[in-house]
Amino acid sequence: MEQYQEYILSFIEKILNTESPSGFCHNIMALVEKEAQKMGYKMEFTNKGCGMITIQGKNEEVFGISAHVDTLGAMVRSIKDNGTIRLARIGGYMLNSIEGEYCKIFTRNNEVYEGTILTTKPSVHVYSDAAYDQKRSEENMEVRIDELVTSKEDVEKLGIEVGNYIAFDPRVKITKSGYIKSRHLDDKAAIAVIFALMKYIKEYNIIPKNTIKIFLSTYEEVGHGSSYIPEDITEMIAIDLGAMGDDLSCTEMDVSICVKDASGPYDYNMVNKLVSLAKENNIRYSLDVYPRYSSDVSAALRGGNNIRGALIGPGVHASHSMERTHIQGILNTVKLLVEYIK
Repeated sequence: MEQYQEYILSFIEKILNTESPSGFCHNIMALVEKEAQKMGYKMEFTNKGCGMITIQGKNEEVFGISAHVDTLGAMVRSIKDNGTIRLARIGGYMLNSIEGEYCKIFTRNNEVYEGTILTTKPSVHVYSDAAYDQKRSEENMEVRIDELVTSKEDVEKLGIEVGNYIAFDPRVKITKSGYIKSRHLDDKAAIAVIFALMKYIKEYNIIPKNTIKIFLSTYEEVGHGSSYIPEDITEMIAIDLGAMGDDLSCTEMDVSICVKDASGPYDYNMVNKLVSLAKENNIRYSLDVYPRYSSDVSAALRGGNNIRGALIGPGVHASHSMERTHIQGILNTVKLLVEYIK
């Protein structure tokens, strides 16, 4: 699988640099559709913009693989009298994690403006409570626009209005040691995993045991990404990040196999099969419980889908902040998926 390392790193950089906060995924979906077509796959779309790719297998049973293209982001909540923007969060993240970050504002007439996310008291030389006392809350955060604006009217003349999407600069960096540092590795690392799997299947003329339906969701960060999936899917694996931290064993080199998250336990037999395959094939893995986490499988089950479900993914440090993973964690996830579909 190491022969796909260069492809994975090139593709992940491309998708990380394509803005896609939840609900604003048309550009990223056009990119992944084009990539799929280059490999000879056809992508179909659901009414809410999720993508589906079918790979015919030997048996009639349908196995689903899901990942989400949408990321954290923000939206223009209001325009303030001084010409700054008050934002509303899209997805769950710490506001201090975006303080000082560059961003882009997308208008409905396809103009794009740059700005910086700051507190309303952004200078310790001016405000006595700037450094320690001011609470990082939505009402205390704003976007400073990089245009000649000093009033609400100036901003409105640019075409900026309530509901415009705000995307954060991902700051992608790939190190010589194999680390990938960026915002939004959740869940674009998983998109790279899936496309490496697709490339492997195509290049080696693999016919999987069961027909595979790949489901790329566009609203996972707000809870309903895969609430609808094709009815013929009986078993599904969500590919998402493996969280790292206290009381967790996952590292950036591992494929994490989640046994339980906030939505409940994952399918016992699927988890056992994944663990057995990892052991048999010397794939570096970890087992973890994520109490503050849910996945596309969680959304599918809550949506009433009659499926068995599991969750795996490469270990990612500092999730929903300035994230980092390693190419080995991504490769180990691809390896485990390859063994599972066989």
